[in-house]
Amino acid sequence: MNETLITNDTVVFGLLTLCLGLIFYTSSISKGFWSKFYSVVPAVLMCYLLPAILTSTGVISDEISNLYFMASRYLLPAALVLMTLSIDLKAIASLGSKALIMFFTGTVGIIIGGPLAILIVSIFSPETVGGNDFDAIWRGLSTIAGSWIGGGANQAAMLEIFQYNPDEYGKMVLVDIVVANVWMAIILFGVGKTKKIDTWLKADTSAIEELRKKVTLFSEKITRVPSLKDYMMLLFFAFTAVGISHFFGDGISDYLTKNSSSVADPSNFLSFLGSSFFWMVVVATVLGIVLSFTKAKNYEGAGASKIGSVFIYILVATIGMKMDLSKVLENPGLLIIGFIWISIHAGLLILVAKLIKAPYFFLAVGSQANVGGAASAPVVAAEFHPSLTSVGVLLAVFGYVVGTGGALLCAYLMEVASHF
Repeated sequence: MNETLITNDTVVFGLLTLCLGLIFYTSSISKGFWSKFYSVVPAVLMCYLLPAILTSTGVISDEISNLYFMASRYLLPAALVLMTLSIDLKAIASLGSKALIMFFTGTVGIIIGGPLAILIVSIFSPETVGGNDFDAIWRGLSTIAGSWIGGGANQAAMLEIFQYNPDEYGKMVLVDIVVANVWMAIILFGVGKTKKIDTWLKADTSAIEELRKKVTLFSEKITRVPSLKDYMMLLFFAFTAVGISHFFGDGISDYLTKNSSSVADPSNFLSFLGSSFFWMVVVATVLGIVLSFTKAKNYEGAGASKIGSVFIYILVATIGMKMDLSKVLENPGLLIIGFIWISIHAGLLILVAKLIKAPYFFLAVGSQANVGGAASAPVVAAEFHPSLTSVGVLLAVFGYVVGTGGALLCAYLMEVASHF
């Protein structure tokens, strides 16, 4: 690995905001090259790719930087509060069952995709899916299953349960990050083609459009020129909620870990309840929903969701930093397994979306609630409309709940497949 050029996080943050500023400025140009460029490549994808290019060329490094931690722990809960401030729970409920169907389809795609990928790769490269005892590849892949159905806590649970060789674990983390991020890039690319995709799926998007219109009308009705007081109140709502989310998130996870042997045991199905990140996301979302029943929802008129979107884009840039394109070919065999696996997940989602005429929004968010979890599902949902952010969060919470159980089933199926 080449030495990283810039290691000072303050400078790195400046670089990321430079990227975001350039992208938003060029994407607002309505004529010429930039207009044509952004008609093909969505701006949000560029917000993700430019930091990835900086990481891949050794200018910056996610391994040294703490910016992703800052964005996911400080800005993500703040964004969740600001973007759910004006949520309309009845309208979200009216979106119907298709969101859940697509989420669970994504989960099934991960569960069956792992063993099928092993069977396919074993045909032309049996050594890639081999290994004995604690070096067995299926044990390592179980950690990816945990990550792709739930998140970090579920991934740690799989490592604990199947005791994969720690010296080899880094390779699995690489496959997880590279494949998941390439898939996220494809989903974000699709966001720019939503209308075409929905037409092909023959999707009924009326409920989503209705929610968008309702939120937009409400926003227009209460829109005002924000005052300093408005901005200070938004700061108060956002970051007081961040403090509360961390206080209760840490408190609940510590209490459950100390007082419940099931939660304390990393190999147990309920171990995800010991994750402070999980509780932080839940508490922040609940606080946003509670505020939506008060006069605080009128702060949407002062730009609550726009400031939330700023935080989300900073998070997108820090997620992009995690993608080192130069490492894509380091473990070709394992990466092939990963890409076949995610392709099965994607194929099943597309098939079911076509059958039930589900909008691309449900496909994209249902997938990211599994593969990306609470950090990226709201990002993708917000790209469709800020009012839909909470759909991504709620589905990501389901991911944590089913993560360990789903990953265990996947792991046992992969063990069977590896012995064929």
